[in-house]
Amino acid sequence: MSKKGKKAKMPLSDEEQLLLFQQKLLAEEEMAKKKERLLSQFLKDKLAKEEHNSALNLYKINTQWRTVLREVKTRELHKDIEILSQTFERVVDCKDSVIKSLATDLSEAEEQYAHALRSHLHSIDQLLALQRSRLNLLEESYNMELEALTKEFETERKTIIDQHEKEIHYLQDVFMAMEQNYIDSEYESKLEFQSMWDDLKNKNLEEKHFLRLHLENTVEDLWRRFQDALKNYTDATEDQKIAFETLKVKDERSSKEIEAQMKKIQKLQDSIIILRGKIMVHSHENEDRNQYIRKDKELVLAQLRKLKAQRSHAREISQENLVKLTLESNATLKALRKIVDKGEKILKLAEICRKFETEEEKVLPFYSSVLTPKEQAEIEEIYREELTEELSKVIVNYTGMENFWKRYNKVKLEQLSLQQRRAQLLEINGKLREMLKQYLDGISVSDEVLSQLNPLFIVNHRSNLPQPLSTPTTQPGDRQPPTTYNIIEAAHVISHIL
Repeated sequence: MSKKGKKAKMPLSDEEQLLLFQQKLLAEEEMAKKKERLLSQFLKDKLAKEEHNSALNLYKINTQWRTVLREVKTRELHKDIEILSQTFERVVDCKDSVIKSLATDLSEAEEQYAHALRSHLHSIDQLLALQRSRLNLLEESYNMELEALTKEFETERKTIIDQHEKEIHYLQDVFMAMEQNYIDSEYESKLEFQSMWDDLKNKNLEEKHFLRLHLENTVEDLWRRFQDALKNYTDATEDQKIAFETLKVKDERSSKEIEAQMKKIQKLQDSIIILRGKIMVHSHENEDRNQYIRKDKELVLAQLRKLKAQRSHAREISQENLVKLTLESNATLKALRKIVDKGEKILKLAEICRKFETEEEKVLPFYSSVLTPKEQAEIEEIYREELTEELSKVIVNYTGMENFWKRYNKVKLEQLSLQQRRAQLLEINGKLREMLKQYLDGISVSDEVLSQLNPLFIVNHRSNLPQPLSTPTTQPGDRQPPTTYNIIEAAHVISHIL
């Protein structure tokens, strides 16, 4: 035992101390890791609970906010529905008034149409009666003329038919006689022709036979002589024939060339004669033309001088007009730029004003006329009497601006009404400010308040208001002083009650 105790009490070596230190560090690290795990698990659980609670609270807030938004939206929708119902009722009233006026106009138009129809039918009946009587008279005259014409036609027809039959019989007799004469003359001429043809035929046959024999003998003799002469000639003129053929060919060529050259020469002579005549004619014409051209030249030069003078004068005028035009164009450009800037400004203001338009203005941008039809008719009659032709033409050019002037007048009226309303509200605001100041002066204590008269400031049952010296006796004819009332605000009472 003593050995073991000695061994325990023996000091540790450096390695053992290092091992113990490392073991302690490992144990501390494990403890720290366990604590971190527990802390992280606790934080995760807490975060999950918080997320769940936040989601639940957000859901509750959203549900409450939705209910609030629904209530606000329902109020807005109720207001919009009231405005739309009022506008719809106003539109319906306008339409009813228009329908009533149209119904009255329609009834008046139907009465006028019925009256015009009755007068038209009456005039048509009168015209029909006149037309029937006229047709009867024309029919009677037509029948009488038709009967007279038929009688004349029948008599003329009978006479023409009788004359035609007589002429036909006469022509038939003439045709028969001419046909008989033609047949007799034809038979006689045929007999004469036949006899003459037979005689001529016999004579020709006899002469032909005699001439045939005589010609055969002469032809044989001539053929023999021709053959002998031909042989002698061919033998004697063989060389000359060859030379003749060559000369003949040359002669033909030269004759052709001579003819061609003669033709060319003749053509050239003809063309020279023609050209000389043309030259003479053209020279006379050119002299006349030159005279005319000289005269025209002088006239053109005179006109040119005039035109130059006119051109210089016109150039001066155009220069002056150009200067005026440039000045006027610059002025117009400046005016147009101002108009464009003004138009852009108007468009921007219109875009800004469109955002502030109410539902009623969006539904009814143009107000209808408030006047009755009679008042409108009286105004139109007065307007027509006052208008002149020039003014009416100018107004016709600006008919497209009618809706613009309606909206402009509407905006102008609203502006005036808003100005009056603003003045009223400013007056009410001034009164309320005075009342509020009096109230605040009454409930607050300061040097300024104490220096002024204050009915609520009471010390020792006395106010700083001047007391009347004596109570005057009221006479029966005198006026009673106005009674004063204490006013307590409702908000003050509610705050104390709640």
